[in-house]
Amino acid sequence: MHPKAEAWFRRSTFAWSDWSESDLRAAKGTGRVSVALPALDEEPTVGEIVAGVVDLRDRTGLVDEIVVIDSGSVDDTAKVAAAAGATVFHRDDILPHLGTQPGKGEILWKALAVTSGDILVYIDSDLTDFRGTFVTGLLGPLLTRPEVRLVKAFYDRPLLDVSAAGGGRVTELAARPLLNAFFPHLSGVVQPLAGEYAARRDLLMSLPFAAGYGVETGLLLDTVAAHGLDAVAQVDLGHRTHGHQDTAALGRMAATILATVLRRAHPDDQVSRTLTQFRRDPDGAIEAYDHETAWPDRPPMSTVS
Repeated sequence: MHPKAEAWFRRSTFAWSDWSESDLRAAKGTGRVSVALPALDEEPTVGEIVAGVVDLRDRTGLVDEIVVIDSGSVDDTAKVAAAAGATVFHRDDILPHLGTQPGKGEILWKALAVTSGDILVYIDSDLTDFRGTFVTGLLGPLLTRPEVRLVKAFYDRPLLDVSAAGGGRVTELAARPLLNAFFPHLSGVVQPLAGEYAARRDLLMSLPFAAGYGVETGLLLDTVAAHGLDAVAQVDLGHRTHGHQDTAALGRMAATILATVLRRAHPDDQVSRTLTQFRRDPDGAIEAYDHETAWPDRPPMSTVS
């Protein structure tokens, strides 16, 4: 590990159990916390997650607002989330004059426009074992360490037989090699693509949001570039169980992350916006098909009117 990364890892890595709910409530004071869930066809899981956050809110007062941003679901994701206690927005109804780009980054960016918390906690909507400690663990460093601006989660993933030392296929085959090659001082980040993280609103408002699945990598790189390594902390949340995508989908995700990293490592270079993949047609012949995998970053929300 790079010496700077190792030193950061030792001082900025925590576990969810390092803070009690009562300690966090005292540290929260009058600040507001918003929990935002991006969702696309997550009817089977989103209701239980929202209910868990509602329970945490009602028991502890650590959460003030629960928002689900629907990314165009064709199932009853929005209905289930609302019934469980979330305020639900469709992505196309937020800043409609700016249109809608595809992908996860767009949803997380638009969440800034419809939430009011001083701290935002992002939680993926496909978890099957949500626990309130996912939220409290991420809040810990932000509520107790003024220098921390962004908190990343890491966890074991038992369905893949993957411990925290292995961050999943796209992490190990794309994100980690890229960060080690171009930004070795970030080699201590256990799971750079984790979908659970929290940040101060003023930070998020000041940063561009990369498109699609590049958003997590972009926010990490841009936070460190603007504020240094000590603005980031990471917290062990235990384990996480969720759905998985096929290999072709993971390839497209990796291409988006590659574009995000290269734009920051070599901003003057052109990066291809498409990825060519192959499949067999019904007659058994091989055919090529292209996917767009890179879009312009959304600008800092503080500049949007």
